[in-house]
Amino acid sequence: MISASVKNGGKKGQILSSIRWSNWYLIGLKLAMGLLLVLLVALYFLLRQNEADEQRSTLIADVLWLEQSISFHIERNSEHLEQLAADLAQERHKVALFQLRTQYLLKSNPDLQQIVWVDAAGHRQAINPVHNSTRPAGNGQRDDISRQTVDMVGKLGKSLYTDAYSADAGYQFNVYTPVFEKGRFRGALVGVYSFNSLLKQLVPWWFSEKYQVRILDNNGNSLAGKSKLGEVTTSVNYAIPLEPPGFGIVLRVDAYPDKGDFAQRVLIGLVIALVAAVLASLWRMRKHIQRRIAAEQALRAEHAFRKAMEDSLTIGMRARDLEGRITYVNPAFCQMVGFSEAELLDARPPLPFWPPEEMERIQTVTDALVQEGERREGLEIRFMRKDGTRFDTLIYEAPLIDADGRQTGWMSSIVDVTERKRSEELARQQQEKLQQTSRLVTMGEMASSLAHELNQPLAAITSYNTGCLNKLSGENFSSEELRTVMEKLGVQARRAGHIIRRVHDFVRKSEPKLAPCNLVEIIEDSIGFIEADAKLHDVRIIRKIPEISVTLYADRVMLEQVLLNLMRNAIDAMSDDIPPERRRMTIRLALTEDGHARIRVADRGTGIPPSVRERLFTPFFSTKQEGMGMGLNICRSIIEFHRGRLWVEDNLKGGTIFSISLPTAPQ
Repeated sequence: MISASVKNGGKKGQILSSIRWSNWYLIGLKLAMGLLLVLLVALYFLLRQNEADEQRSTLIADVLWLEQSISFHIERNSEHLEQLAADLAQERHKVALFQLRTQYLLKSNPDLQQIVWVDAAGHRQAINPVHNSTRPAGNGQRDDISRQTVDMVGKLGKSLYTDAYSADAGYQFNVYTPVFEKGRFRGALVGVYSFNSLLKQLVPWWFSEKYQVRILDNNGNSLAGKSKLGEVTTSVNYAIPLEPPGFGIVLRVDAYPDKGDFAQRVLIGLVIALVAAVLASLWRMRKHIQRRIAAEQALRAEHAFRKAMEDSLTIGMRARDLEGRITYVNPAFCQMVGFSEAELLDARPPLPFWPPEEMERIQTVTDALVQEGERREGLEIRFMRKDGTRFDTLIYEAPLIDADGRQTGWMSSIVDVTERKRSEELARQQQEKLQQTSRLVTMGEMASSLAHELNQPLAAITSYNTGCLNKLSGENFSSEELRTVMEKLGVQARRAGHIIRRVHDFVRKSEPKLAPCNLVEIIEDSIGFIEADAKLHDVRIIRKIPEISVTLYADRVMLEQVLLNLMRNAIDAMSDDIPPERRRMTIRLALTEDGHARIRVADRGTGIPPSVRERLFTPFFSTKQEGMGMGLNICRSIIEFHRGRLWVEDNLKGGTIFSISLPTAPQ
């Protein structure tokens, strides 16, 4: 018991350790996958941040390059205007030189919309091209001939840029270049720039493919722009003052939203999908492990329950494989045969509990079972204990099927029926004694009737004997007369002997013997027994027995005992309270369609109350004052021994009917 407890405790500890290991394993996998997901997300954001930083650095470098290009371009044009102003001061044909040189400047610099030559008073001296004359500014003043601007240029003696103003071609700005002749201020050359044309001319195509370029005033209003996507605003942008012209004008460049690298996005998407799939698999694995643990727990509980149930059984359980080797025994079987589990497991035929005298029969039965495949009814076999004592068993065999539906052997339920058979034998002997006693009691109750019936042939024998002696005393007789008297005397002697032999056969103790017998003769002999008693009680016997031969396997005396008991009860039921004309006992015999013979014993008595009928076949219950209460119980036992049935029902004409159904012998 201690070692078993230790073993069970060890197994339980191993199971709990396995469960804890599974839980820690799942937690570790979850943490690892969570950490991997965090690292991937962090790596993604770091890559995005690096890309953004790199994009911003590239943007700043590109903006600085563009700003320098624009500034360099405007300053170079300003230098060309300063050179033209210097040449105009020395040239005699000033207008022609102006037209020639400005024509070249305008053609090579499309961002220059117009070049105007004004004198010191602000009056136009020449203009190119003429059709692009400047428009008034939004404040109503002429932006390019402002006397104040011209005077300021003359005083400063260097180029001067104006603020942005709106015109038909969009926002523009002017650059004033002073013209000095021999140290005197003679006017100014005014170059008119268009912001849109400036961006169109100086922003290369690859730059506009990457960025949106805008020129903003000091209030943030857009003066000009170049973009392939229209107006966009992103977080990646850079603004730098545009000087010249200055006056708070800035150059702002916005990077287009980065679509990212397609392969990178696909790779990140695949990694995220893989992580999601792994997490889903872990979740499903967690569910699976939980179900498995629950199934294992249920299996352990079921195994413990079945083990406890098998250990508590008094029925022996034994499993054998297809080769006859024992694979399982329960404690009840070990206790039954006296061998330990270790001695029985893996044992092959002949098994140690087979008696030597029964080995051949047991092996034959085992081989027949293998051929038949299954045995529904139990089989009685004698086994031998370890100490050599024999005992009787009842074995039920069933195929042992595994989880895949294949037969792997046989499972046997073994019941020790030694005590049961001993009890059955004792009960049988007691039943025979009761039947013998019942027959003796019946004969005792019929003693007067039998004495009267036996007295008639004896009296006749006495009379015939006296007659013969008288004839012999005289001399007047013949041998024929003596022969006739002696024949009659012999008939009466045989009649008396037949009565005595029938009584002797009825009351003598004998073992039940099933043999073919004629049911009609049994009924007639039983009626012959009871006729004398029926006459004493003024009971008329009505026979409804067909002239046929009904053969069945039965013990003749036992059936006569049943019929005699039922007929005596019918006579007793018609007591002195019943009028003589109603005292009729009907004996009926009929054959049913299912091959049974039905005997009905009907009386015309007062009947049996329902409360009495329920206990009618109970041992030691009797409605007679001096009855033992065993007659009907014995009758039912005898009929059931013959595989028949005995029951009671009401007679519609008044009284009771006892019916017997017995199987007939096949013809």
